[in-house]
Amino acid sequence: MIIDMPKDVNFIIERLEQAGYEAYAVGGCVRDSILKREPSDWDITTSARPEEIKALFRPTIDTGIQHGTVTVLRNHVGYEVTTYRIDGEYEDNRHPKDVVYTKSLTEDLKRRDFTINAMAYNASGLVDEFGGLDDIEKAVIRCVGDPKERFSEDALRMMRAVRFSAQLGYDIEEGTREAIKDLYGNLEAISAERINVELTKMLISSHPEYIRDCYELGITSVIMPELDECMITEQNNPHHCYSVGEHIIRSMQGVEDDKVLRYAMLFHDIGKPKRKITDEKGIDHFYGHAELSALMAHTIMKRLRFDNDTLYKVEKLVKYHDRKVEADGKSVRKAMNLIGRDLFPMLLKVKAADVSAQSDYKREQKEEELRKIWDAYDKVISDGDCVQISDLAINGSDLIARGMAPGPAIGEKLNYLLGKVIEEPSLNVKEKLLELLQ
Repeated sequence: MIIDMPKDVNFIIERLEQAGYEAYAVGGCVRDSILKREPSDWDITTSARPEEIKALFRPTIDTGIQHGTVTVLRNHVGYEVTTYRIDGEYEDNRHPKDVVYTKSLTEDLKRRDFTINAMAYNASGLVDEFGGLDDIEKAVIRCVGDPKERFSEDALRMMRAVRFSAQLGYDIEEGTREAIKDLYGNLEAISAERINVELTKMLISSHPEYIRDCYELGITSVIMPELDECMITEQNNPHHCYSVGEHIIRSMQGVEDDKVLRYAMLFHDIGKPKRKITDEKGIDHFYGHAELSALMAHTIMKRLRFDNDTLYKVEKLVKYHDRKVEADGKSVRKAMNLIGRDLFPMLLKVKAADVSAQSDYKREQKEEELRKIWDAYDKVISDGDCVQISDLAINGSDLIARGMAPGPAIGEKLNYLLGKVIEEPSLNVKEKLLELLQ
């Protein structure tokens, strides 16, 4: 097997070998190359010690030198070069107490998480001591050695198992699954930031529905128990044929692999279990669930340390996902003003995904209505209709120039004009707006 490595990776490996050391590309870059996927980065493992690596290259950065990792800079790109090592005892289900260097590549590969990530490569060929290539052919995720040992060393590996499964469309090998079922509680020790990274990679993969594995294996009971409650909440309603949780999972498959959209679908009905009531005919209703779901999305995303921009967009989409929008320009303009010009087309995608995960009851009617709303939206955009204050043909400076004192009254007047223009776009002419104020 021949892997086409970048010129700078070849240079680093050859330089180390010329100095008498072993060196290989290792891990995910080897896996992705075998799969004909573009590696996001290239890592190198070597028998050279950190100080020996630093002596051979300039410039370098001590990114993780306490763990044997030095970043070598080549043509403004950083390549992590790590000494063969054996991890000592783990103290927090995440970090080893100490790191012991070794001269054995096999010992180094033995400590890695999954067989598909425990392969190394250089010009001499592929080193595959643990059957990674075979597991790629079988399309399975399997731990190197004893899965309980691997997950006890680093609990985050349990989420990584599901994440790789989702990214590659692989099954998780049975022994690896059973170990997760036994040890998922150890995820309590993992930071919210690390959970966030793995969950996001899983959800924006080609298989967001694999979050179902997180539920079945116990992972969500630790990282998002709110979803577990959804999984056991049935919806006896003509519009639905799945539990709340199953509807959520299927709705994520109805949007593109965009972070905001996938999280909006994950959270859009998260509040339904707490809003469920059953009428005298046995029909379930979930009044006010959108507003509660938005509040819960905010709480969960804060807990998982999301950035403010993602949190704001997801929360807003969740809050208004069930809001009625008529298929006419005025209704669309009002909705665009409420949710924002940039978020409105995302809201329509959320609505479409919501419908796609419902029952067949009135589905054609719902889809046709959404098509008409898209048409109305396209016309609003093509006509350049005003939907926010910045679109008005008049601004605060114009009002001040005509004698109005600076202050809150300026904003009130502009909002008044905006309301008039949203109702009737032809009024968005400076002279007409000034007449309205008079």
